[in-house]
Formats: sequence, C-alpha cells, structure tokens
Amino acid sequence: MTFVRRFDHVGITVADLDAVTAFFVSLGLEADRKSVIEGEFLDTVIGMTDARTEIVMLRMPGGGTTLELSSFTRPAHLPGSPAASANELGLRNVAFEVHDLQAAVDRAADDGYGLVGGIGEYEGVWRMAYVRGPEGIIVSLAERIEK
Repeated sequence: MTFVRRFDHVGITVADLDAVTAFFVSLGLEADRKSVIEGEFLDTVIGMTDARTEIVMLRMPGGGTTLELSSFTRPAHLPGSPAASANELGLRNVAFEVHDLQAAVDRAADDGYGLVGGIGEYEGVWRMAYVRGPEGIIVSLAERIEK
C-alpha cells in the first residue's frame, strides 16, 4: 500500500524570515504573503506548548512543490550549523534546475552569497554548483547541458 500521494513541500526553519525570503525570490521563486500560525494545531503537530511561528510559502512560477520558510517567535529558535559540510547528517541542500547556471551564481554572489566549492559537470549532462545562502542554507543549482 502506498501512503504518499504527492510531494508537497520542504520546510526550513530560519532566524531572519525576510532575508531568506528575499534570497529565494532573487532566484525566481514567488512568495505568498507572510502568515502567523499559533495555537492548539501548531502545539500539537510540533510537540511544544505556546508556540508561534511566521511562515512564507515560496513556489516556482506556475506552481508545483513549495518551499516553506518558518521563523519561530515562540519559543526562540535554536542555533543551527550555518557552516555545515555537505556530508553532515541532516537536510543539506535544496535543489533547483536553472536556465543559466552562471547567471544564477553571479546573482547570488552580487547579493553576498558564494559558492561552497566550484561549478562541476556531471557526465556531460549537468552543470551544478552549491551556493551557501543566508543562514548557511545550501542551495544546489543545476543546468542541463544542451547538446
């Protein structure tokens, strides 16, 4: 029996919701309005009491799977590992296919976000790079090589 119907979203907890939202919008995602979630539902789902979070849902133009950014105002967020290596356990990157890898990398650099390593090529099919965005979030950007 299959329980999963579709892939819905990936959630990332952040400290500066506005800065992280702006970063992903600069890559081309569209942001919904900021929402506040609190009360019995949130407390039950996350296993905490008196929790309050602000969230922004981001999506690709035209829809599809979303990226949820969440910033807790209660309780205060716990520090993460903003300099985590690619081999550290846990969620390490969020990946997007892009039209122009170099332009996307340059745009991130203009905003102060650099490469984790370099731009690599995989079997003549993909060019890919990891960009370390705000709060240490690693974003994988990949461009299909046209033949």
